Amino acid sequence: MEITDLPTVNACLNSISTLLLTAGYLFIRRGEVQRHRLAMAGAFVTSCVFLTSYLIYHSQAGSVPFTKQGWVRPVYFAILISHIILAAAIVPLALVTLYHAWRERFDKHRRIARWTWPIWMYVSITGVAIYLMLYQM
Repeated sequence: MEITDLPTVNACLNSISTLLLTAGYLFIRRGEVQRHRLAMAGAFVTSCVFLTSYLIYHSQAGSVPFTKQGWVRPVYFAILISHIILAAAIVPLALVTLYHAWRERFDKHRRIARWTWPIWMYVSITGVAIYLMLYQM
């Protein structure tokens, strides 16, 4: 594998996180607690692998400029800016949410998960959108 393969790997990892987050949400809505735990743990591990890969790629490749023009440019930057801000926020949110679950403080877990889950989903989905716009358009 080459360093140039990592953006595609990262998009795949974000896609897997999105699927696991969706499964985790559906499992808990159906009362399938053990499956929820497994899906959410998988989403967390996948996101950690993504973050590691992302940091490795950008430490080697640097910043990748968005060269497209027209209507897509402001759309791209709106998605990118919101993605960056929420990606920074999701790290402590996910850690606190998982901590409360681990300590079996489910009232606190539920309260913060109501914020963590949609933000995490947004970050995962927009990560794939940014990849597509930056590397596939």
